[in-house]
Amino acid sequence: MIPYGRQNITEEDIKAVTDVLKSDYLTQGPNIRQFEVAFAEYVGSKYAVAVANGTAALHLCTLALGVNPGDKVITTPITFAASANCIRYCGGEVVFADIDPSTYLIDIHSVRNLLESAPKGTYKGIIPVDFAGNTVNLEAFKELADEYGLWMIEDACHAPGGFFTDSAGNEQLCGNSNFADLAIFSFHPVKHIACGEGGMITTNDAELYQKLLALRTHGIVKSNDLYVNSIELAGGAEQYPGWYMEMQTLGYNYRLTDFQAALGVSQLKRADAGLEKRRAIAAAYQAGFSDKAFVYGQSGVVTGHAYHLYIIEVEDRLGLYNHLRSKDIFAQIHYIPCHLMPYYQNLGWKAGDMPHAEAYYRGCISLPMYPTLTEEEQSFVIDAVNSYYHHG
Repeated sequence: MIPYGRQNITEEDIKAVTDVLKSDYLTQGPNIRQFEVAFAEYVGSKYAVAVANGTAALHLCTLALGVNPGDKVITTPITFAASANCIRYCGGEVVFADIDPSTYLIDIHSVRNLLESAPKGTYKGIIPVDFAGNTVNLEAFKELADEYGLWMIEDACHAPGGFFTDSAGNEQLCGNSNFADLAIFSFHPVKHIACGEGGMITTNDAELYQKLLALRTHGIVKSNDLYVNSIELAGGAEQYPGWYMEMQTLGYNYRLTDFQAALGVSQLKRADAGLEKRRAIAAAYQAGFSDKAFVYGQSGVVTGHAYHLYIIEVEDRLGLYNHLRSKDIFAQIHYIPCHLMPYYQNLGWKAGDMPHAEAYYRGCISLPMYPTLTEEEQSFVIDAVNSYYHHG
């Protein structure tokens, strides 16, 4: 069986986890900090906060930024539902902007049209998504965000190690937070770095960082500098007693365990090698389909792309999907447009609202893409696609 994505667990990974299982800490131990420091270094941000999963990361971001009921936030319909749902968790209103059909990413012109056609202050923020590993030009979005006083969360779940090139010719790594206020990542098994479940938030903002740390753990703080109650009320004499802590805001239990963090640290060591392999696989797909009339769009070879997914757009997508399954190739579809999910249709969205996203959905299919995919397996996949259209 050849799935669309697959984790790669090595003996080193297993040892990293079993070492923690034999240690004093299963959660809230030293591996969390180690993972955060290593990940911040990897993406080039000042701070990183490890959390339970990518959805928790998004929710904590919207909480830290103070999304309130009725606040309007813009995102893309071509993403996993969590990118939009995090706004709803805070009672905010999701406004979708269409995609650029050539990149599959949120279209900055579509976003600008929304902003220009409403009174200033109507919108509070933007959540651009580095869909499939292709990276949003956050420099351009930052200029737009600043013009309209918006915050920005980069959903980089698909793109650790990815980058875009800024106007000065510098490579800007996904999640470095040079442009976005916050960025988030996921460590689900099919992602570049697998922890089973897990997520990370990166930022360069010290105040947001402190908020995230408290919100991750029930809104509880444990620091003499931050306490609100008096030393006497805390039960101390001249200083706060060792047991003391305060819940100062309504937070959540969105922590990562130590053994998941240990797995993350181990996987991070292979991240660059995995990325190199993904880019080689993408180049082979591009070569395999470049002259095929039945492939009318594909991810292609793009500088800075992290290739969580390799997507082709085809006619008779259902026929191809079933043909591949008959050969034990389990391709997948990413994504059914968010605005067409019954939940969002109940909020007023409808077919026809996002023509580019809907046209993309009609033909998109994600082919197997993971570092342990062999050349033979990839050739088998390419041949299976080609044979369907030549003989189907």
